[in-house]
Amino acid sequence: MLLLLTRMPRIAVIDRDKCNPHACGYLCIKVCPVNKMGDECITTGSDEKPVISEELCTGCGICVNRCPFNAILIINLPEAVGEPLHQYGVNGFRVYGMPVITSGRVTGILGRNGMGKSTLLAILSGQLTPNLGRIGHDVTWNDVLEAYRGTQEGLLLERIARGELRVSLKPQQIEALPQHADGRVRELFQRITDDPDRILREYELDHLAERKLSQLSGGELQQVAIAAALSKPHDLLYLDEPTSYLDIKQRLRMSLRVQKHAEREKHVVLVDHDLLIMDSLAERTVILYGVPKAYGITSKPYEGKQGINSYLNGYLRAENVRFRDKPISFKRTLDPQQLSRQEVLITWKNLTLTRDTFTLTSEEGVLRRREIIGILGENGIGKTTLISILAGMLKPDSGRVEGNIRVAVKPQQLKATEERVGDFLRDAYASYKRSLLQPLELEGLEERRLSQLSGGELQRVWIAYTLSRDADAYLLDEPSAFLDVEQRLAASRAIRLVVDEREKAAIIVDHDLLFLHHASDTALIFTGQPGRQGHAHTPQPFPEGLNEYLKHLNMTIRRDPETGRPRMNKPGSVLDRKQREANQWYA
Repeated sequence: MLLLLTRMPRIAVIDRDKCNPHACGYLCIKVCPVNKMGDECITTGSDEKPVISEELCTGCGICVNRCPFNAILIINLPEAVGEPLHQYGVNGFRVYGMPVITSGRVTGILGRNGMGKSTLLAILSGQLTPNLGRIGHDVTWNDVLEAYRGTQEGLLLERIARGELRVSLKPQQIEALPQHADGRVRELFQRITDDPDRILREYELDHLAERKLSQLSGGELQQVAIAAALSKPHDLLYLDEPTSYLDIKQRLRMSLRVQKHAEREKHVVLVDHDLLIMDSLAERTVILYGVPKAYGITSKPYEGKQGINSYLNGYLRAENVRFRDKPISFKRTLDPQQLSRQEVLITWKNLTLTRDTFTLTSEEGVLRRREIIGILGENGIGKTTLISILAGMLKPDSGRVEGNIRVAVKPQQLKATEERVGDFLRDAYASYKRSLLQPLELEGLEERRLSQLSGGELQRVWIAYTLSRDADAYLLDEPSAFLDVEQRLAASRAIRLVVDEREKAAIIVDHDLLFLHHASDTALIFTGQPGRQGHAHTPQPFPEGLNEYLKHLNMTIRRDPETGRPRMNKPGSVLDRKQREANQWYA
């Protein structure tokens, strides 16, 4: 009997940011077995960097293993994946498939950073004509429409090609907004709508009307950007990471506005890594899976919680695809009884500090070895101020802090200098490869400058830098910012590993409840009035603390029976009413 073996599509990807052929002397060209046999599998391109022939490559993996900069990937794809939707040059990143988006519903796109979300955005907004992976050929919209003829995705692409779909975008990088739209907040809305005062009132931005965009904080800029995107005339609304810089109360307010917006028969696409908000907003979920910076595949749409649970499980049942070896779980490792037996590192009691019109007060608190405290509270309520007091950077007006400990701080605003990553992380590269570099995916970045890193890369570098320092306690301010879901959970595991193995302690300030739930042993709740008064309560076991905080927020959360992840209850639902009656705001 004759067996016909079909070869899976093989792609070769070179990360041109990492590739440094002048430093290695084109090692990949020298070690390639096909080259040694006389064929030209790996050659030098016009940019003086290697080019790998995917037709000649045998997939031996020698060049991958020998590359000193981890810049080469040779990957066998499933045969059913078909041709790319778009590819960035020879040996470049490619994305497969177009998401199905329907009017009147919120479609969530969930996937790791570097999987093609920005590419899909550029195509959806008409800024990029997909090339169907046909490098070196002139591909037109007619070619694209022919490739997708007779599909639901093709109907959307046809409207984009004809310019019939007005797109409003809330970009990911809101820090650049003042550079593109300089001036005051009111002037920005005057360019968008005939009634700027109504929009400012509706989105509770009146107090920012006369402020310049360059004077706004990250959270204020995010709120302005969201209001501008929702107010601009459009048929498709694209929200790229709208929860960044927002506290949990602001995130909830934003989600309610987006839900009402979708009900007006708009196409709404949401990209975000806060699974609690994604779960509450997205009625359908599209998953991007693959290998970051190599390729991304767009899944079929999944309804309701099924999409998020499939992503966490790493298995797409409808497509019979497993894209992760292990499911993502949500378990903490230290119970209250274990914690009570640990050595006390620092205590504080009855702290007060007044600066200008803001006053911070605190109850008593304690930080022990192997403890991770998660801080919950709104923006502008004194969380960073308390961290600064405990770190010895600020002196309180009254109260006391007892304990002589060394503290390492990861700030909220990260500096991106011209220093090499390898020099900045010298201690981490020398001693913490297993506990920091590998889980945070920092290997191969040694030659890059901090200023050349993406937001997520810079965040992970700073987390590793902080955790590699010789200190008794680590204070991390918003470490989940710019990280995707898997990177957030990897960061929480890295923090836990360092704290446990070296018997240290950590305090984390963050607004992603799922991230804090995964990372923290105890919860320190802040209440008060943002910008005027903040009060830090006594830390308590995390479930009890979260229960109190949710009561303050007037929302209930349950745990998903399949994955254990926290899920927000719909206000007024049977579960919501039952939990409120039992005073179980977190069940």
